[in-house]
Order: sequence, then C-alpha cells, then structure tokens
Amino acid sequence: MTDLNISLWGAGGAIILAVVIYNFWQEYRAKKNVQRAFGDPRDDVLMKADVPASPAVRRQEPRLDEAPATEDTGTQADESRPVAPPAGSLAVDDFIECVITMDFENPIRGEKILAEIQSLRIVGNKPVHFVGVGSAGARENISHAGNYSQLIVGVQLVNRSGPLNELEYSELVTKLRQISDNLNAFLDIPDMKHVMDSGHDLSLFVSEHDAQLSVNVLSKGAPWDIGTLMAALEKLGFDARPDGRLVMMDGEGGALFTLAIDGGPASRVASRISLLLDVPCVAPKRGGFVAMVSCAKSLALRLGGALVDDSNAPIDDATLAQIHEQVEVFYSAMQAAEIPAGSARAIRIFS
Repeated sequence: MTDLNISLWGAGGAIILAVVIYNFWQEYRAKKNVQRAFGDPRDDVLMKADVPASPAVRRQEPRLDEAPATEDTGTQADESRPVAPPAGSLAVDDFIECVITMDFENPIRGEKILAEIQSLRIVGNKPVHFVGVGSAGARENISHAGNYSQLIVGVQLVNRSGPLNELEYSELVTKLRQISDNLNAFLDIPDMKHVMDSGHDLSLFVSEHDAQLSVNVLSKGAPWDIGTLMAALEKLGFDARPDGRLVMMDGEGGALFTLAIDGGPASRVASRISLLLDVPCVAPKRGGFVAMVSCAKSLALRLGGALVDDSNAPIDDATLAQIHEQVEVFYSAMQAAEIPAGSARAIRIFS
C-alpha cells in the first residue's frame, strides 16, 4: 500500500469520525435543549389539562382549511377527534339522516329487534342508527325488555368522506328488507333520488364549513430531541395517541386540539411541532382557538422557537386576531344552520 493510499485512508477515517462526533453532539444538544426548556417548575396555567376558555381574543388563523360542523345528537366520534359531551338525545337525528320506518303488525320485544339489527351498524362508511316507538307512542332507545310497535332507522346522509351514495343506500335497503321479512313488518322506503339530493345539499354545508386551524412552532436554533420532547409534552397534559399525535384535553373528557411532531418514525430530532384545531368539532365556549394559540406561544418560549404558518412564515398577534374574528363568524354561521360547533350533530357529520 502506497503512502498516498495510507494518507487517503487516514483522511477518510478522520472525516467519518468527525461526522459521528458531530451527530452525537447534535443529539446531545437537542436533548439538553428540551430538558432545559421543560425543567423549569414554574406554574404555567395554559399547560394544565383543564384549560380555561378565555373569553375574547379575536383572531384569524395561520391556516383556515375548511371543516364541517354538527348539532346535538348522540353519536360517538373517533378517538383522534374531540368527543361530544354526554347528551340524552336519541340516536336517530332526522336533520342529518335519511329516516326509514318499519311498522310491526303487533308490538315486538326489544330483544328480538336487537338480535336482528345488531350486525347492521354501518353501510359503506355511513353509520346506521335505530330507535323504537314504544307503548306511549314516543321514540325511545331500544331496550331488551321494551315493546315496540315501530322501528325507526336512520342512516347518516354525509360525513367528511362525502354524501351517502346509491350503492350504500341500496345495501341498506336490501338488508332492511331482510330484517322486515324476519319480523313480519311493513317497510316504508324513501325515494332514492330524494335521499341523494338531501345528502348532496348537506354535503355542501360540510365542505363549506370543514375548517381546521393550524399553528406551528419552529426551532430558532438546534433541533429538539424527540424522545425527550414527547415525554415532556405528556407531562404537560398532552395525551399520546397510537397514531403518534398528542391531544390536549379540556379536563371534562373532551379534546381541545392536537399536536404533532414533524419528522418520520425514524427521526430522533425535530425542528418543528404543529398544533391543530378541528373547528366545527369544538364548541365556542370551550375556547379552543385561544387555548391552542396560548399553548403554542408557551411552547415557543420554552423551546426557543417561533410561531409560523404552514409555509414557515412568521405569525404575529395582528394576524392571530384576524383569524379569531373569522372563527367567531364561522361559529355564528354554524349556529344559524342548526349545526352548532362542538355539538353531537356536528361531530357526527364531521367525522
């Protein structure tokens, strides 16, 4: 081996060693940055799980993507979205569902009805709900011991994936006809065109009100160590979910907003975190936007970061104030449409 080869090998080894040392130092600094940021035991009101809903602070958002809204009617939302507060309303909601009735020749016990409908909870990706008409002639949730003269079926007309389509409606009708035969009942099926038109109209509302607001915190210096950052955020009240997002709860079982750490699964450091508010799914009185902005500002202060929009352009207080004004107008429009933000009805159609 020539002296030149030996020199090249030596230089290459030195470069590799330098890169390894540099990467180790970067990770060490990232971890120390996060530990310093969250090591201060000072009391930070906004980072507590039960975030108070601050009254006024009119703001607009760094990004106002469209998002649907809903009204009070009981149905569950998936775990990544805000959960509707408990309500005593019945499952079937004529306002957002196509309603189909099934009349019995003689009253039928709830246990027999439940046995027939237990496998019919969804068609395509649209939820199906049932209530019965009891002896008093009023709608009620079906119980095993109850007796019912009529079964009322509701299939949701729209969700974020779009309106109920012909295939989904045909599948539902086919299954209901089989149930009707088994229960010796008379089925009243609405005209398909009328149902499709209703779904299309409601879908327009959903697309026009599907607003999601995001604000990001961008590191102004060294990146943050992801493992240390995740642990610190959980201590501050964020609830970690299986999909990698963290959710800030409101102290009453509802989610206010979510937080995601940028970077792939294999990333060990990150330079940006993103907070997201699902506007139509959070009631105005819960102060979701104000809480999210306050949280972002607190994190920026702790981590040595800056508030930016999705293009990494800085966001100032004047812009945030304009966004908040738009949010208030948005809430008013949803209320006027009888689909108030944060209601069970809104959460159902914006799922």
